[in-house]
Amino acid sequence: MATHLKLSSSFLLLLLLSQKGWSARTDRCGPADIVVKQTKTGKVVEGQAEYAVTVSNRCGWCAQSMVLVKCFGLNTVKAVDPRVLRPVDGVNCVVNDGRPITRGSPVVFKYAWMTPSDFKVVKSMLKC
Repeated sequence: MATHLKLSSSFLLLLLLSQKGWSARTDRCGPADIVVKQTKTGKVVEGQAEYAVTVSNRCGWCAQSMVLVKCFGLNTVKAVDPRVLRPVDGVNCVVNDGRPITRGSPVVFKYAWMTPSDFKVVKSMLKC
């Protein structure tokens, strides 16, 4: 009887903690956890400065997919692989072909233009 009670109590405690932990985790992740950093590489392509861009996910427990950034048509004289960054309309681009970006596995690309683009994160979808 005591063993059964311990097992039942342990199961209920585990269930309660996992439910609370799940909701707390997903509530803390979102587009603000997608970080876009870019640096000037020092190279010049067709007279334009080249920039290296890294898109990473700071969320430690959920991947994020369908990451959209503002790109305003993606002005560049250097081709960017459309599986990495592709315009979806005149304002936004989808990153990584919409596939999930996980913590520790950033998406990296280079482009060349007279001024750096902002690449502000518009939205993403959690994949927990």
